[in-house]
Amino acid sequence: MPQTNPFHAMVPRKLTDSELARAIRLDMEAELDAINLYAAHIDATDNEDAKAILRHVMDEEREHAALFWELIARLDPAQAEHIKVMSEKYRLIVSGASHEAVEAAGEGGERSSAPEPGLDKRLTVGSLRR
Repeated sequence: MPQTNPFHAMVPRKLTDSELARAIRLDMEAELDAINLYAAHIDATDNEDAKAILRHVMDEEREHAALFWELIARLDPAQAEHIKVMSEKYRLIVSGASHEAVEAAGEGGERSSAPEPGLDKRLTVGSLRR
């Protein structure tokens, strides 16, 4: 894990929520780096005691990253909206929705009412060949 000076970004006042969200993103980055580092150590050894300890610590880092993600969503309303829209886009992508339906998700701040895959009745090159 990089050795970061915790005082490099000190300011003589309290942080705004926006500034704090930026700082928490850096904290989250450190948690993700630690997860990857511990996973590499687990892969690099056959020592079962070490693996058990590393898995335990790695799981705690995952928890920290998840907590930071929740905090960021509360500190940054724009990020929270992206999370909501991306959750809908993810659902559409994995369900096989069209590219257009995926891209339409969240436009205007609303959730997409795109049809479920296979229910889209628009004409396409493929449907005209049938």
